[in-house]
Amino acid sequence: MTVPDLGPLEPLLDDPAVTDVLVNGPGRVWVDGRGGLRRVRVDRLDTEPQVRALAVRLAALAGRRLDEASPWVDARLPSGVRLHAVLPALARGGTHVSLRVPRVSGGLTALQRTGGLTSGLADGLRGLVRRRASVLVTGPTGSGKTTLLAALLAEVGAEERLVIVEDATELDPEHPHVVRLESRPGNVEGAGEVGLGVLVRQALRMRPDRLVVGECRGPEVREVLLALGSGHCGAATVHAAAPEDVPARLVALGGAAGLDPATTLLQARTAVDAVVAVSRSPDGRRTVDGVWGWQDGPGGSVPPAALVPHLDRIGRDVRIGRDVRDVRDGRDGRDGRDVRDVRDVRDGSDGRDGRDGRRASRRVGAHVA
Repeated sequence: MTVPDLGPLEPLLDDPAVTDVLVNGPGRVWVDGRGGLRRVRVDRLDTEPQVRALAVRLAALAGRRLDEASPWVDARLPSGVRLHAVLPALARGGTHVSLRVPRVSGGLTALQRTGGLTSGLADGLRGLVRRRASVLVTGPTGSGKTTLLAALLAEVGAEERLVIVEDATELDPEHPHVVRLESRPGNVEGAGEVGLGVLVRQALRMRPDRLVVGECRGPEVREVLLALGSGHCGAATVHAAAPEDVPARLVALGGAAGLDPATTLLQARTAVDAVVAVSRSPDGRRTVDGVWGWQDGPGGSVPPAALVPHLDRIGRDVRIGRDVRDVRDGRDGRDGRDVRDVRDVRDGSDGRDGRDGRRASRRVGAHVA
């Protein structure tokens, strides 16, 4: 993509394989993308005044200030590129600039063409979207969480309204009806801040068919879990090194919101129908690893003890005890019930009472409480 006003960095962003441009002070520029990180030579960024001038100019383009009083900035440029910059002395060795380039995913089919998603697993993910499952996308930094989330949203029917909440806009799904809300930092005096938690509450009043949070990384996880657990369909991303680490990550985020671990896990079990894991290899290749779901503690106790795989990286069903699921079409595989009913078995319910798994989860949670 051609991004104006980036000066000597513009040619780097013209390469469609580049996802990140990193300036680690004067004369030290790296790019990331297919093939992994590599160092590149860029003229006119050999001195600290040149790098700092570029950072200050980019911050001004985003409507932000960057100086000794505000020595860092995290913002979105008019082109959609995400900017992060830090000045000395917070950044040792000179001004540091990080640029994240938005790329249109084109849906799950585009991910299949790149080799990061198999056809079997793609069918499973389409089933989750079709059955309106609430999904959490997880993985480490730079693994493609936002790309996968955008691809999932591109599979949503045109008749649905998406309301997306982000710190800085990165999600750009190919969908005709998208509403975007973006958080606002406080000014120099610390006034005027609008956080993600506030925006999630506002989004719920905007008639969302699907509520989407670009990334849960703080106390806003409370509002997200409450919204998804109360019947709203949605999706979000969360950083975790492996899907098995997601419960601990949610507990940590919930603690920042004043929730105790048991409450956080009960809310997560009610709110999140599936966890989709992505990873990145050392050579920069990003892949979708599989779909995970909740497993109860010993003896079927609640809160759940862990996340376990339901569908592996090549799209095959993973069978664990009585938890046999056909995620490819979003159904149970026995009686055609909604994918949200996967918790019937874990709750000890056979589903014959006609109630769905979401209600069953609440029933068990209330009994234990």
